[in-house]
Amino acid sequence: MRIAAVDVGSNSIHMVVAQVEADGRFRVLDRAKDMVRLGRKTLNKGKLSAEAIDAGVRTLAAFRTLAERQGVSRITAVATSAVREASNGGDFIERVEADVGLRVKVIPGREEARLIYLGVRHAIDLSGKPMLIVDIGGGSVEFILTEKGEPVALESHKIGVARLSERFLLGDPPEAREIAALEAFLADQLDPMLSDFRPHRVRRVVGTSGTMLNLIALAGHLRGEPPELHLNNFTVTGLEIAKVRRLLTRADRDERLKLRGLDAKRVDLITAGAVLTDFVLQRLGAKQLVACTWALREGVLLDFISRHRKHIEENERFGTPRGRSVARLARHLGETGEHGPRIARLALRLFDQLAPLLRVDAGARELLEYAALLHDVGHHIDHANHHRHSYYLITNGELFGFDREELEIIGLAARYHRKAAPKATDAEFRRLPQKAKHTVRVLSALLRIADALDRTHYGVVRDVAVARRGERVTLQLTTAGDAQLELWDAKQRAGLLQDVLGLAVDVRVSP
Repeated sequence: MRIAAVDVGSNSIHMVVAQVEADGRFRVLDRAKDMVRLGRKTLNKGKLSAEAIDAGVRTLAAFRTLAERQGVSRITAVATSAVREASNGGDFIERVEADVGLRVKVIPGREEARLIYLGVRHAIDLSGKPMLIVDIGGGSVEFILTEKGEPVALESHKIGVARLSERFLLGDPPEAREIAALEAFLADQLDPMLSDFRPHRVRRVVGTSGTMLNLIALAGHLRGEPPELHLNNFTVTGLEIAKVRRLLTRADRDERLKLRGLDAKRVDLITAGAVLTDFVLQRLGAKQLVACTWALREGVLLDFISRHRKHIEENERFGTPRGRSVARLARHLGETGEHGPRIARLALRLFDQLAPLLRVDAGARELLEYAALLHDVGHHIDHANHHRHSYYLITNGELFGFDREELEIIGLAARYHRKAAPKATDAEFRRLPQKAKHTVRVLSALLRIADALDRTHYGVVRDVAVARRGERVTLQLTTAGDAQLELWDAKQRAGLLQDVLGLAVDVRVSP
């Protein structure tokens, strides 16, 4: 399954595309970024500009096209400070949904911090001594204090670099009084929190987001060790960040643009980021700043994987919309155990070995699997007559990609997996064409045997092998433990299979 996570930030819009496996492992396939500056001249006014909205919609439309070209089946998008604080943030969300067809979820600051932590935890070893994760965005800054790898504090403050730059750093280069006013503001906003953090003796700070990564890259260039493509886990000292801060606060725009390692798109915001980062490091007495290239968007990706493991497994197992639709219905009706998949496997083993004797189309195999997966969904309504309720739920549920006759075959196979076999007097069965009636009888016969082979729901029967000798078919069971109940039930339910095959059926446990 391929999914994309989109982070609609105050400065930039990011997207990461990943291939996710059924066991939760994933591989990043592509990344995209566009510095839209949604928060430019809006964070302090509380309203997104028409130009910013247009730019954001264009970027998200381009990202959706890119994701679809890469075969992405699910895009999950979140928006942060600029959108959640704007009086017209709802207008932006509605415009994106209408024009792009993408639903963007606006998340609160604490949730943003939690997702950032998930992303960082995947890329940086947080075990051991306390560490502080700092993510500097355009509108807000998130702080996550960790102890032995676990978050003990999640904080979000409205002190992002776009907001600080527009409010305090008006000169070029900024005047000393502007820097002093900025530092006084940071002290007022952050000292209570940092005072609480100080007893934890944080000596390493993890920096995420474009602003902090760019500061770390600048420090690396000044040291003579440019990180180039190996920025994750690249470490600089607090003294080196202080040096970068002094350099940036004394330089005008043209001089900053000449600095090696500076991202030109951040030239107007990097100074505020340097003052903020240096302030935090000094207040904590932290000696090191570690770069982490994973943050919010990767956290969104990891959070999606953890919450949708079943859905991802379904996409891995079923390559068609029909199969995924069946899996969704089973999950919706509470059939998420191992019994359904087990009897589907056993029923298909019987089908494959008996295929020359069954006289059904090859497509019947697929319908048998779906009937097996759904045969017990009727428990959602009632236990005693669950086979009849299964028929109703299958034929009236939202199963996509099937024609009416196929739904009837699946539903009736599930109905007849226990108790009475198909009868000509049954109204639903009687309405079917003769060929479809035969298919129902065949699938029901196989399903009855397979269901009996997992009578205890403990997976005692591991496999079934079919052997024919003359007018007799023998089902040899490979078991793991006492299978007497399964053996007894399979013999009780073998009558329909004998009628379908026109042969005697015997069931035995292999020595």
